[in-house]
Amino acid sequence: MSDTTVTGTTEHLDPASLVIETNVRPSTPLTPAFVQSVRENGVLTPVLARRDSDGSIVVRAGQRRTLAAREAELSSIPVYIVDADDVATERIVQQLVENDQREALTDGDRATAFQQLVFEGLSVTAIARRTATKPREIKTALAVAENSSAATAIHEHALTLDQAAVLIEFEDNDDIKRDLIEVATHDPAQFTHAAQRARDEKVRLQIKSATEADLTGRGYTVLENDPGYYDTGYSCISDLLTAEGERVTVEHIENMEGRAARVRVYADGDAHITYFVSDPKAAGYHRYDAGGNTSGPMSDEQKAERRTLIANNKAWASAETVRREWVATLLSRKTLPKDVAVVIANGLTIHRQAVSAATRDGNPLAHVLLGIEQPGYAEPDKLAGSVEHTPAKAQQVSLAIVLGACESVTSKQSWRYPNRTDAAYLAQLAAWGYSLSEVEQIVTASQASAAQVDDSDDQPAAPVDDANE
Repeated sequence: MSDTTVTGTTEHLDPASLVIETNVRPSTPLTPAFVQSVRENGVLTPVLARRDSDGSIVVRAGQRRTLAAREAELSSIPVYIVDADDVATERIVQQLVENDQREALTDGDRATAFQQLVFEGLSVTAIARRTATKPREIKTALAVAENSSAATAIHEHALTLDQAAVLIEFEDNDDIKRDLIEVATHDPAQFTHAAQRARDEKVRLQIKSATEADLTGRGYTVLENDPGYYDTGYSCISDLLTAEGERVTVEHIENMEGRAARVRVYADGDAHITYFVSDPKAAGYHRYDAGGNTSGPMSDEQKAERRTLIANNKAWASAETVRREWVATLLSRKTLPKDVAVVIANGLTIHRQAVSAATRDGNPLAHVLLGIEQPGYAEPDKLAGSVEHTPAKAQQVSLAIVLGACESVTSKQSWRYPNRTDAAYLAQLAAWGYSLSEVEQIVTASQASAAQVDDSDDQPAAPVDDANE
């Protein structure tokens, strides 16, 4: 291995005489406390500099200390001068790894530095090797630096690289980006959940848009709001009968003038279409009334409850994605939490019904969480095969069976009808560092009082009218 050590000499120079190069940090914040520290104690660690062709001393690392020394009106500071070529790559790398007596680089600073290194011709692999940074982090940083809105946000709001990278997914939606920045800056523990809800809502809007485009192409008027039972402009076909007494179907109105539809996409991700006609009498249809009475329009309270139902069901679906990814990451760790043995024992005793049901069905979620392909018909259990192949993974497999079982009995009904297994499962994940979403917190909060605990492991039957909302 060649000797790459850089040697030089230390001199005490007037900070005002030093030339400061462009730094990897776009801005150099000088806090009053830092300036006062330099005024009282001086610059303790020499700044790194080089002597250029005309004899000027150029600071390569120590910009913040130099500026603070100027502000404190120091007559001299220690400067370590090395013989070095004016190579931008070396300068940037040195500034990235130099941390003494300077404020730590923000993720925004690092993104800018990595971008500069790419401009200087370094590959991601070379940057990773030179700066001891994971390639994934560098790629994320470059994506942020190359996106104007993400780059602006990471500097203005001190976001993390991962948070700023999420904003790129919503480049065309300023409202979502603004909401995510708000969560990142005021409630960062909820950012992952907020991002997943935004992703899911984006997908639902895409499905809704595609379905509405199809309906428009078929001659339907697309309605944004439900006309309601007593609306005089449109009548829902589910309330209508033909002259022959048959229920009106989509086939009946497919070529009818004045046909309309409303599209809604609920937590299940499927498009639910409600069909209407503007003039049922002209088509010979009449209103269906099985009991001679109508329930009438919903009250404001009922409407509010329905909005909460739909919103929480969507939030639960998004939280499920985040939660399962988190559990999968937990199970991939080399070292599991210390209380894993107790959790496994509780799963096999207190929550045995969930574990038993999951085992009977082949532990599908345990396979998913461990990234193991599920066995085909008549094939041996691949979980057992995993343990046989890697005995050290036995505890991960056992934990996956228990957590996968507890996860499998959760559903959109969990926040409405919490039980002991759901609450204990989520509380345990939270104890291990998982950030519960607001809708998951409903489950754990409901079990805080022993008088309200439902000791049954069985899930209540889903009400028919809101199973998909």
